[in-house]
Amino acid sequence: MGNILWVASYPKSGNTWVRAFLENYIQNAEQGVDINTMHKISTAESAAHRFQARLQDGRKTIDLSLDEICALRPAVQADIAMQAHGTTFVKTHNYLGTYKEYPLHNSSVTSGSIYIVRNPLDVTVSMANYFGYSIDETIAYMAEEMTGTPNEPENVPQVITSWSMHVSSWTQNPEEAKLVLRYEDILDDPKKVFRKIESFLGLKKDPNRLKNAIKHSSFAQLKAQESKRGFVEKHENAKSFFRQGSKNQWRQVLSDEQVAKIVEHHGEQMARFKYLPGKLR
Repeated sequence: MGNILWVASYPKSGNTWVRAFLENYIQNAEQGVDINTMHKISTAESAAHRFQARLQDGRKTIDLSLDEICALRPAVQADIAMQAHGTTFVKTHNYLGTYKEYPLHNSSVTSGSIYIVRNPLDVTVSMANYFGYSIDETIAYMAEEMTGTPNEPENVPQVITSWSMHVSSWTQNPEEAKLVLRYEDILDDPKKVFRKIESFLGLKKDPNRLKNAIKHSSFAQLKAQESKRGFVEKHENAKSFFRQGSKNQWRQVLSDEQVAKIVEHHGEQMARFKYLPGKLR
């Protein structure tokens, strides 16, 4: 039953923004969707409670090794698909591949994917702020071949890999059931890009519904909601989840040496998505 549509990205690249749009578009609520209940038609693949439901021996997910978590993934994803009514949107930061012999995404329950890519120069700035890393630590983290997230009570580990490997894994072999979006294009022309999503999902053009969903999922609205009520997905090290949501922040933050290092690590994929900076200043 292939009804999982992955909403995939490297961390801090617009995944939550796109999910907020999808939730608002499909629910079409007059007041907009509460960001803290964005799980009626979507879920996070890494949600620990889903893995916990598969453990019958009294252990907690926090006690499991990465191998044991990855061995459970296909069954957990099949559970998500079985429990869904129609298409369900599932957030993932895993790269598209395997960990050892375990597939990170169960193809038998997958209908397609939306992948969001963002300039790694800006991802560096956003990640450093969010996780409380230095810029140089973040640059090193984003270049590591095999990196991921820790095993935490609320979320099981995700296998992220380097920025380049992540982007390449999801975008190198485009298929009909895959939509690749640039974060910067969403910023520049949300109507055009979100219309692409509407079309990709096979939905009829609905200008009012589209306009309403764009309004309620705007960065300003999401940020305002977080300021008022907080956001359950915010990392403990972060002051806020929604910070600036802009592009070219790197020009004010990164040194020429840091920019050169990022280009050295990721130049091939940056060129594919028109992210090479040209003249730095």
